[in-house]
Amino acid sequence: GARAGAGARGAVRRAAAMDASLQFIRGVNEVTVPEVKLKRSRDGSTGTALFVFDKPSVFEASGEMGEITGLYMLDDEGQLDTQDVQAKFVNGKPSKIECTYVMRSAFQWDRFMRFMERYAEANGLAFNKA
Repeated sequence: GARAGAGARGAVRRAAAMDASLQFIRGVNEVTVPEVKLKRSRDGSTGTALFVFDKPSVFEASGEMGEITGLYMLDDEGQLDTQDVQAKFVNGKPSKIECTYVMRSAFQWDRFMRFMERYAEANGLAFNKA
């Protein structure tokens, strides 16, 4: 017969911290690690993050840009997202994706930095705060 509880073992690993990930298409992790440029206002109340993905894997996965609705940043705390996503083309082929995430409060900045620290750790990104 079927072994009871065979699926229960997998739940144990879930107690470990979820790796932070970036997605253009929900449920599909982007494997290309972006370059991230941060800017913050002098008083620290607002900031922007520019993500530049060079030849992101989503281009192969989706086949067309229509499926990309935004950049989703996922971690233990939940999701951050931006719809400010632009593809850059070279010779008619998509070569880069640039995404801008705007933070309008110190709280949002701190939340974003926690995500970036987790993402950097999970993906070996040398991440330095500007």
